[in-house]
Amino acid sequence: MVAVRMMLQRAIAERYRETVESRRVTIVNGPRQAGKTTLITALAAGSAVERLDDPATLEAARRDPIGFVSGAGRPLIIDEIQLGGEDLIRAIKLAVDRDRTPGQFVLAGSANFLTIPTISESLAGRAGFIDLWPFSQGELAGRSDGFVDAVLDCDGDLAMLELAPVSQSELFERLCAGGFPEVQRLPRSQRGPWFRDYVRTVIERDVVEISGLRKADELRQLLRLLAARTGEELVMSHVVEDSALERQAVYAHRAWLEAVFLVSVLPAWSRNLTSRVKRRPKLVVADPGLAAWLLGKSPESLSDHTDRSRGQLVETFVVGEIRRQLGWGRHEAAIYHWRDRDGREVDLVVEAADGRVVAIEVKAGSTPRPEWFRGLSLMRDALGDQLVAGIALYPGDRSRRFAERLVALPISALWEL
Repeated sequence: MVAVRMMLQRAIAERYRETVESRRVTIVNGPRQAGKTTLITALAAGSAVERLDDPATLEAARRDPIGFVSGAGRPLIIDEIQLGGEDLIRAIKLAVDRDRTPGQFVLAGSANFLTIPTISESLAGRAGFIDLWPFSQGELAGRSDGFVDAVLDCDGDLAMLELAPVSQSELFERLCAGGFPEVQRLPRSQRGPWFRDYVRTVIERDVVEISGLRKADELRQLLRLLAARTGEELVMSHVVEDSALERQAVYAHRAWLEAVFLVSVLPAWSRNLTSRVKRRPKLVVADPGLAAWLLGKSPESLSDHTDRSRGQLVETFVVGEIRRQLGWGRHEAAIYHWRDRDGREVDLVVEAADGRVVAIEVKAGSTPRPEWFRGLSLMRDALGDQLVAGIALYPGDRSRRFAERLVALPISALWEL
């Protein structure tokens, strides 16, 4: 009963239904244990569901992929599609090319369909994609959250918003719990063992089975090295230097860790604000709770003001919340970061399809400071009216206006707006 209740809170459910009704193939990607199977089967309305993590089903799909897809009813839901391989994807392509009716296949996978090196067929023009991440803070509270939509649509003064105060200790509790559904049900003492088993399962089962790599220890080592850089620019030469692995192995292993949604990157953003823009991406662990566990952090240890990982993890938390909301938001938008060679930066840049921008600084401190707005001011002056707002999100008790279109907001704005 709990699982159904939590599934019904998924804010992306309507976007999922619309995609199934309009596209021949719907592909639901996301981390293992994010709730893909629960969402899909609950909305399947009696449709056939084939799970490729069942050995007999996987053998049937690999032995005769054309017969596997042609002999089943529609819509056919195939879970853990990444295990099926190239031949199964090609059989699905042939089926939907013969019959262009929408809603024929729903494919769910715990690996990013477009980045798996062993699958070259993308189903381009035939498939719609849904990215399902662990729960957002709004979903955990049983309501939709739309921070990006609210800011883009706001025609008033954001500093007038009355938002619930959020203390540092509350923020760190939320951060360390993360958003995986199963973790929310566990006592705090069991979170660490769950994350440990989760990493082991994803690496030893998903990566090893798909790639054929027998390098689980190397993958775990690299994951921890990358986690230490969450919320920071990714300089691969530094990762190679810190690793005992060969350069080629570091790059190859990183690609697989991204493919199974353990880590991701934010691309660099630029409209030539300066001629010295850096182009490195920023690395982010997919879930803040997982990131905190990988770094050995707890809510209590994060209360240490000298701990530099505080800022990294809070930024990871905010990136995760915004990325989830973009999946169901009214506005088509993408998320980036910006930094130039003089060290001026903005943590997050959300750019809507119409060119409007929301710039966001993420702070772990409880007292807003003028220096928080240096990068935001530069972006406002360069973009003019295209910058909707420059926002500093922080664990605090009230909204504060610092200058035209520059405001500090309690971090609760992420799930209250």
